Amino acid sequence: MPGTYSQILLHVVFSTKRRQRSITPEIADRLYPYIGGIIREEDGVLYDIGGIEDHVHLYIRWRTDGAISDLMRIVKSRSSKWVHDTFSTLDAFAWQEGYSVFSVSRSQEAAVKSYIASQLEHHKREDFKSELLRLLRAHGIEFDARYVFE
Repeated sequence: MPGTYSQILLHVVFSTKRRQRSITPEIADRLYPYIGGIIREEDGVLYDIGGIEDHVHLYIRWRTDGAISDLMRIVKSRSSKWVHDTFSTLDAFAWQEGYSVFSVSRSQEAAVKSYIASQLEHHKREDFKSELLRLLRAHGIEFDARYVFE
């Protein structure tokens, strides 16, 4: 086969440091497109983004020759710098160190997009900690709950 063909679809979740409620709707309206630009610059595709004040969900297509850990390091560092440069009152803004990433089948795309789009409603019923633990369990990811939220 002369080429490489792939469809690497990922649902990524990460939080602000100590789950600080820093991402107001006004900030999100500018931050989310900025994150999309970072992903495009790194040759990925952002299909959807959403969240609430203390965390973000991304639905992306990623390339075969790049590590998701590199992408997340770049997204977090560049977007954090942008927040500091753009919003002088958020000089303490930071992202948590880690992230969660889940593979997505194209057949589940509508469900993932709907889930991301409904974050405001969803978090009226479930907090971020419960949400993340539920996602980890649903995807069969082994974890030690003592260290998930450090």
